[in-house]
Amino acid sequence: MSYDALIAHVKQTEALSQAQGLLGWDQQAMMPPRGADQRADQIGALESVIHARRTDPRIGDWLSDIDGGALDPAQAANVRLISRDWSRNRNMPGDLAEAIARATSKGHNVWAAARAASDVAAFVPALTEIVNLKRQQAEAQKLDDETRYDTLLDGFEPGMRTAPLEAILGSLRAPLSDLRERIADSGRDPRDLDGTFEVEGQMSIARDLAGVFGYDWQAGRMDLVAHPFCAGTLGDVRITTRVDTARPFDCLYSAVHEVGHAVYEQGLPPALERTPAGAHVSMGVHESQSRLMENQLGRSRAFCGWLHGRMVQTFGIDMGEQEFYAAVNRVTSGFIRTEADEVHYNLHVIMRFDLERALIAGDLEVPDLEGAWNERFAADFGQQVTDPAKGVLQDVHWAIGLFGYFPTYALGNIYAAALYEKLTTAIPDLNARLAQGDTSAAVAWLGQNVHRHGAVLPAPALMRQAVGGEVTSAPLIAYLETKFSDLYGV
Repeated sequence: MSYDALIAHVKQTEALSQAQGLLGWDQQAMMPPRGADQRADQIGALESVIHARRTDPRIGDWLSDIDGGALDPAQAANVRLISRDWSRNRNMPGDLAEAIARATSKGHNVWAAARAASDVAAFVPALTEIVNLKRQQAEAQKLDDETRYDTLLDGFEPGMRTAPLEAILGSLRAPLSDLRERIADSGRDPRDLDGTFEVEGQMSIARDLAGVFGYDWQAGRMDLVAHPFCAGTLGDVRITTRVDTARPFDCLYSAVHEVGHAVYEQGLPPALERTPAGAHVSMGVHESQSRLMENQLGRSRAFCGWLHGRMVQTFGIDMGEQEFYAAVNRVTSGFIRTEADEVHYNLHVIMRFDLERALIAGDLEVPDLEGAWNERFAADFGQQVTDPAKGVLQDVHWAIGLFGYFPTYALGNIYAAALYEKLTTAIPDLNARLAQGDTSAAVAWLGQNVHRHGAVLPAPALMRQAVGGEVTSAPLIAYLETKFSDLYGV
């Protein structure tokens, strides 16, 4: 009885949260600019109701009354996850939760305008407010010996702490820097794809790619936004991309990336809908699905052969398959994380991980962030940032309060490489299938080994089960070494 009452309460709360998520999608994809203040009030009001439900004293009573020995694995996972969230949420003041919702809703619009104008000063007050609110949230929700950042990180990667994550990401820095230097010294500089690629053609291929990678169009839609994202779950999962007529790969691979997220959400167990056990298990696992589809599958030599045909058909490009494959995987020390090649991408993430930890700890203040960003970028990438839209203003995450999210991209890359290693063993003819534009076997394997399990198992246990052992960074480093040593002869 107590379990049933608890789950009924949680499902209704999650329905409200999903409605709030749709308002967030609309804000980024459809809402007229003058709706920003109204939307902040709407999201804030909803957050107040949702937070009151998440801190309802009856949750503690229900949890205390439940006989854990009588639960099946999914029910036990629900109790475990609800208890964890309850421990944090009940220490969070309602007015603080509402203030964060309002500030981050407004922050998105302020960020978008500041980014368009390359005006950091216009964004500093909004970001200062958000950072201060997130520090307060972390202080309120801290458990045991957690740091502020541990607390925020747990919201995206449950159970993960900063210290082991720092060690995991740190294990990437030396081999990636070494590979980058060898590529730079190789003397090879593949030709980039040049020309003008009209919007309709890019979107036509992007929609085809979504279908190829398993996206259910009866349970979603695609729109254009400033910063691509995926929103929703199960029967309503919406994806976005963006278009630059000079850079078609940005549109196409952003679409594939978001489809990776979407296919995961569409493949979660329907029987556990709107319960914690039926949700994604962590953002690291979530990112593994998008990064695997985007990189190991989508940027593979085999799949690039198929994509080359679509680009010739649509745009009449004048390069052969091998040259096209090299262009897709061209290594260059660019400014934009979402456009970064696989060698540089994790270095972008590690930089953001370090900066946002300093912000949350109070070791770095927002007015000094641009200078810290530019100094670190010059040290790590050897270039001076001259346009803040390509620097500290490029990502939406901090504007909407997602502190603790960035490192899950790198963790996702580590998970993706481990899954890919297992997947290639399970599907011996994978490359032959990819060359025909057929990802169905790979998507089905991911569905069977990752998606359908939801969050019944914690992320580390799910990954151990999927790959047959502990996950390390070794498969990612080996994959990058093999791929780029071949491309650049190093």
